[in-house]
Amino acid sequence: MTLSIPLTLVMATCAAPSESDAPGHPDRSRDDRWAASGAQLRALVDAFRSEPVTPARTLQFEHDVQIVVRELGRQVVPFRYNQVEPAAAVDQPRHARFEHETYTRVHAKTRQNVWTVFGQLVVRRIGDRPSQAGEPMLFPRAHRLGLVHGASPALAARACQLLAAAGANQQQILARLRADHGVGWGVKKWRPVSRAVSDEMGVYRHDAQVDQLRTWLAAAGASTGRHKPVVCVGRDGITLRLRMKRGSLYEVASTSTVRVYDRRGTRLGTVYLAYAPEPGRPAMRGALTAVIRDVLTRWEGPVPRWCDVTDTGDNETGYDDRVLRRMTHPRTGAALAWVRVVDYYHASERVWALANMLFGDNARAVGWAKTMLTWLLLPGGVNRVLHSAAAFRAARTLTRVQKKEYDRAYAYLRNRMSHIDYATYRRVGVPLGSGGTEAACKTVFIQRLKLRGMRWAKDGAQTILNLRVVFLSGIWDVVYGRVLAARPQPIMGGHVAAEPNELEIAA
Repeated sequence: MTLSIPLTLVMATCAAPSESDAPGHPDRSRDDRWAASGAQLRALVDAFRSEPVTPARTLQFEHDVQIVVRELGRQVVPFRYNQVEPAAAVDQPRHARFEHETYTRVHAKTRQNVWTVFGQLVVRRIGDRPSQAGEPMLFPRAHRLGLVHGASPALAARACQLLAAAGANQQQILARLRADHGVGWGVKKWRPVSRAVSDEMGVYRHDAQVDQLRTWLAAAGASTGRHKPVVCVGRDGITLRLRMKRGSLYEVASTSTVRVYDRRGTRLGTVYLAYAPEPGRPAMRGALTAVIRDVLTRWEGPVPRWCDVTDTGDNETGYDDRVLRRMTHPRTGAALAWVRVVDYYHASERVWALANMLFGDNARAVGWAKTMLTWLLLPGGVNRVLHSAAAFRAARTLTRVQKKEYDRAYAYLRNRMSHIDYATYRRVGVPLGSGGTEAACKTVFIQRLKLRGMRWAKDGAQTILNLRVVFLSGIWDVVYGRVLAARPQPIMGGHVAAEPNELEIAA
């Protein structure tokens, strides 16, 4: 006999919750449910011990226990949710206030579907009619429980965490919710929930990231080593495929990182920002500037070393020139000594370009390039590279195309000499590469928004980006806790009925 057979038999003895359960004998009804679930679990354990243990039976045993536990949750959770409000509508305060609007209680309860981590439940709720025509009904229970389009806070968080995870698509997420929680959502139900939570988390993302950076700065200051703590800022862009009425359009989305390094040069953590394509990137510029300014404002310890590592793209260079270079300390008014670094990888690309133009694609080009890359890390290294390249250039005749490529690579290094002082950067513990920001393009965008066949509307992409940057920054629990704490509660009968003891008495 398989474990599913006794499971089916014992499950049949556990009745579904009825409307009379809540007001009648709550303790007895609750004990009956626990006793029924205990009987189910004992039957499963006895059946598992009665036959030889195999891997297949172990797998089935755990699955069956999980089903019993979920069913217990489906019995207990609505039972308690139905006790949040009085059993009879007339026992609820007649009037309520919510967001400066007055509501009047209706006389009958209505059914509501609620989706939880234990599956879909049905509760009965008391509604309040607004004093002004055209306004929606108020259901105080939904606000007290924190429901989002009928989804409980726990299920909404779970669904949005799946949405923010790498490699996910909407069909996989919906299948996961069905398998793990017995929730049979479709896209039309899932999208409003994710959009609402994403918008709320976007509001509280900033303060949580600033607090996280301050925590890392405190750890960096308390670390041991010969360097000053470093805060490294990086920006980059990546093309994103947007959905159009007829075909697709590729535009550049943006991402930024703020990283903290301790006195040994060890990265303690990174916070991420990401925005869907927008002309001029004003949202990204404003969000990154606000993070930097608020960290400076709220951090009361010694000022760390601030650096900007970039690939010198137009947007990145423009932000450095127009914003970072002009930034002063918000509290002291002192100018900030930003260390601007040209990413070592992009500088090395120009060295290889010079080698190929001077020597062709052969062993001599490889040898010269490797020597130059070593020199680039030494004091005055970029000068030595340019002098060597100029000496070999004088002895060679290049084609028109080769000359153009040579001049472009040479000018890149010459015009940025003041920001390619890698020997000094290494000596003071400043990172040489924008690998953290380059990796952000991969972790934020490629692993989630650029999977096979994906196309996006800008609003849909931003919904996921809001969730993903919170997830990757390691501040999910903090942000979601602030979201739940900030949700407004209705005022019932002249007072806020939100305390557990008060709700128990009302029930």
